[in-house]
Amino acid sequence: MNIQIAPPATLLPPRQRPRWRGGRGGIGANLRLDRVNGDGYSWHMDFRTDIDEQWGYLLSFLPDDVDLARSAKETKAFVRARGVRSPDALLRLALAYSVGNMSLRETAAWAKATGLADVSDVALLNRMRSASSWLGQLLGKMLASQADRVPSSAVARRVCLVDATTISCPKSAGTDWRIHVRYDLQRLSIIGAELTDAHGGETLARHSVGEGDIVIADRAYGSRRGLDHITKLGADFLVRLTWHNLPLVTVDGEPFDILQALSTVPSASTQDGLQQAASDSSGCVNGRVTEFPVGEFFVKTAPTKDYPAIECRLIAVRKSDVKTKADRERILRNNSKKGRQTDPRTLKAAAFTFVLTSLLASEISAADALALYRFRWQIELAFKRLKSLLNLDVLLARDQQLAQTALYAKLIAAVLVDALTARFVDFSPWGFRFPKCTVDLDLACSKNAD
Repeated sequence: MNIQIAPPATLLPPRQRPRWRGGRGGIGANLRLDRVNGDGYSWHMDFRTDIDEQWGYLLSFLPDDVDLARSAKETKAFVRARGVRSPDALLRLALAYSVGNMSLRETAAWAKATGLADVSDVALLNRMRSASSWLGQLLGKMLASQADRVPSSAVARRVCLVDATTISCPKSAGTDWRIHVRYDLQRLSIIGAELTDAHGGETLARHSVGEGDIVIADRAYGSRRGLDHITKLGADFLVRLTWHNLPLVTVDGEPFDILQALSTVPSASTQDGLQQAASDSSGCVNGRVTEFPVGEFFVKTAPTKDYPAIECRLIAVRKSDVKTKADRERILRNNSKKGRQTDPRTLKAAAFTFVLTSLLASEISAADALALYRFRWQIELAFKRLKSLLNLDVLLARDQQLAQTALYAKLIAAVLVDALTARFVDFSPWGFRFPKCTVDLDLACSKNAD
């Protein structure tokens, strides 16, 4: 089976990207698509204005099975209307407080000025603290609705990017919260999120993926537990490794020396070395070299009593001399700051980039697997967008429950932004969308062509 990855619009060459620009008007959201440094685009959104003026349109993006009144009552987020007249208004207050980056006093003043609510900052604090469970439940339903969508027909399998970002409370010197995110590469949207405290580690075991999904993650996720979790769900993984975090064995069950295998990977700048490595595989442990300077080794994860061996491929490419030098200097500099000695094996491994995948060689070549891994950077860009547009990394609350409410509200806003940006090609000039309407875009285009 061939894996076809259709690049999202933001990944297309500049001349092939959409050049739509919008402004204020009856399209339901104030969005602007801007050029950034001539190469990329960024979305800008006056979300506070939309909360105030386009609230009905934003609510239309909630899943059909969401009942705000019933869920707010069940979670005791809204027991009676006192100052805040409805669960709908409570949700607007939570979004305005978190995304608008306002204090409780400023939020209360804004609510009174707009006629949304008449509460003091202390009363609003109590309302916000009691809403955390409700917002978490609402976020879960929104993400479930996103994840249940069938991938585009142009893509054979869904590609999920997994990573986490940290949040600190005011005047905190370390990590207080961690947001674990699963991101759909084709749709460029969040389809899974979990909020934990600083003790919630990064592992693939906390992510629920669908059968046939391809999960891409960085080196922090290369553990037996996480990889076993992914394969048991019927999905495949493509993760980066360090030379020491995951013991591997050969297909015969013998210990696999990653550093020895890496030494056989040819240099991209030396054609003689490429030919020599291709003709002499005695130094490769069950490996081969493709027409590109890429080393491919068929291995298994070392089994334990809890986790069986997983057949996979270790794929490695040698870095350029400039990149190798820069990475080694960075490692030495970081270890020097922390008073640590640098392991010579770490410096040796710094000359390579290597990933581990359960995808079969018949499904994707070694070079294509490395090319696919490069798209993992999209989730890093997503975090940067959320931090710049929705102030995801700005947390004014020190109280744990209030901080949880604010973070859940920010994530709800992020999912709403994803839904809005995904529909920028079909904004309605009448200011709302039809909830149960489907159009065959290919058929419409063919008719117009005729």
